[in-house]
This record gives sequence, structure tokens and C-alpha cells, in this order.
Amino acid sequence: MTQTLVTPPSMTQTKAHEEYQYLDLVREILENGEHRPDRTGTGTVSLFAPRPLKFSLSRDGVPILPLLTTKRVFLRAVVAELLWFVAGSTSSLPLSEAGVKIWDGNGSREFLDGAGLGHRAVGDLGPVYGFQWRHFGADYVDAATDYAGQGVDQLADVVDKLRRTPYDRRIILSAWNPRDLKLMALPPCHMFAQFYVSYPRSGAASGSGSSSSIGEARGGEEGQQGAKPKGHLHCQLYQRSCDMGLGVPFNIASYALLTHMLAHVCDLVPGTLTQVMGDAHVYLDHVDALKVQLEREPRDFPTLEIGREKNGSIDGWKAEDFVVKGYDPHKTIAMKMSV
Repeated sequence: MTQTLVTPPSMTQTKAHEEYQYLDLVREILENGEHRPDRTGTGTVSLFAPRPLKFSLSRDGVPILPLLTTKRVFLRAVVAELLWFVAGSTSSLPLSEAGVKIWDGNGSREFLDGAGLGHRAVGDLGPVYGFQWRHFGADYVDAATDYAGQGVDQLADVVDKLRRTPYDRRIILSAWNPRDLKLMALPPCHMFAQFYVSYPRSGAASGSGSSSSIGEARGGEEGQQGAKPKGHLHCQLYQRSCDMGLGVPFNIASYALLTHMLAHVCDLVPGTLTQVMGDAHVYLDHVDALKVQLEREPRDFPTLEIGREKNGSIDGWKAEDFVVKGYDPHKTIAMKMSV
């Protein structure tokens, strides 16, 4: 008797859209996750070290932004927070004044006092992401201090390496600084990113380890036609704590935009974003909302245009430099942020 195997929906060709990686992981956590207590007291369903998510950042030469479509992602907040990181800012007040309230809870008087940071002004989050990106190792005083020239400017170093030594295996951006963790209102969740520049392998010889391919790999010398191919920039993010309902869609968009920014200033082609997760969890008060989201079909990711000249600075960007076209998500799904 012949047995017929039913292919799970997640494996059919109808699920080729990259957003299904996210949806399938949410479904897997809901079905197989472990119930665990958490810092916020909300409770979670969790899996550890699930398969990574990988998103393309360009298609047929057109830059793509993997902005999830099965619910509306607050893009204005993604852009504002990313530029806040890049600027090295550590106060939540400028974001809040701009209508982006995502850090208000962690910068409140009640939260800071409870975290043993009662000496800090309201909104002063301590040496969080932007400080580590731009001033790693500097002594943190407060959010109002000028840290120019202090510490290691990791982001500038990433740009320099991408431009001068793109084969470097040390193109790293780390927000995890054990010395400073107790000074932060919230230790970094997305904590480590590595960047990698790949070069297309030409013609039929590309799979054979030909001398031309090996020559390109050894030093980026000009190819047979005398023109070095343009590099493709890839980012791999490690995130220790992954809030699947609110945080992860936001983080995907944020690191995709950061990779687009770096590709733009270094004249590279946006390649891929890979997100590697530690504790991937669903807060218990997000379960019903995510079940609604799982019933929706993804739509095309939007395209991205950047209104700045290439090879410029990583500093001084504005929200209007990003033009996102064709974003047509399903309706917003309300989820409470646990702090």
C-alpha cells in the first residue's frame, strides 16, 4: 500500500516569501516552546537557539527593506531609533519629544530608581547601544556629557574596514560591554553584528575554484576584464533576547537599514541580513495577537531609496534620507510592551 505524505504548508512553494521564516518560528514557539518566567513578570513561551532568519536586501539590483507585512511595523520609530544609535545618544527624551515612546518606560523615574540608577536624570539610560557603538570603553558620566574623541568609535572603524580592507574577518560592532552592563537601564538585546563583503564569482568557472576566482579572493585584484566586481555587504546579527511579537520585527528592519546605510557610504551592494537568536520568546499577553497575525498572508516587501550621495559620511543622516516605497501591510495589531 502506498502511503501519501502530506507536505506541511510551511514547506510548500506558496511559502517562498521570506516573511514566512518569521511566522513559522512564531508558530513553532507557540506549539513547542517552554513556559518560563521573565524579568518583566509577564511570562513567556520560549525556544533557545532556533534556526536563523535570513533576508535579502536587494532584488534584481533594487534595494529591498524586509519590513514585515502581516502587521504594520512602526517605521518612523525604527528610523528615529537607528539614527539615535548612530548619533551615540543615550537619553530617551529626544525620541519621546519626537513622538517615539519606545524607551520611555526604561527611562522613567520609577524604572531608574528600581534599577539602582536613582542618581540619573529621567531619560538617562546610561551607556546603551549608541554609546557602545561610538565610544566603547569611555567612562560614562551622564547623557549630557560630550564624549567626542573618547573610547573606540566602532561604527567609524566598521566603515573604514569596509572601504579599505573588505576581506577583514574582524568587521565587528558590539554593544555588549560587561564593564558597563550595570550602568545601563537595559543591557543590549541585539548585542553583536558582523559584516562581510562578498564578491561575485564570474562565469562557469565560479564553482570550480578557478585561478581567477582564487585571485579575487586573495586580494581583490582586478578580474580578467580589468574591473573588480562591486562587493555585496552582508550582516549577521546575534540577539540574546528576542521578543517575537514587538521586538524582532523592529530589529529586522533596524539592522537591515543599518546595512543599507553602510553599503551606501561604502559604495557596496546591499546583500543579506541574517538574524541569529538566543532566547526567542513570545510574551503571554501577545499570544492572541500573534495568532491573528499568523492567519495573514505576507505581501511584497517595500523598496528603499536613499537620498544621499554615495561614499559620504555615516554621520548626519536624517529621517527624510530614507524613502520607502510600496509598503502595503495588513492592519496594525496592538501589543503591550513589557518593561
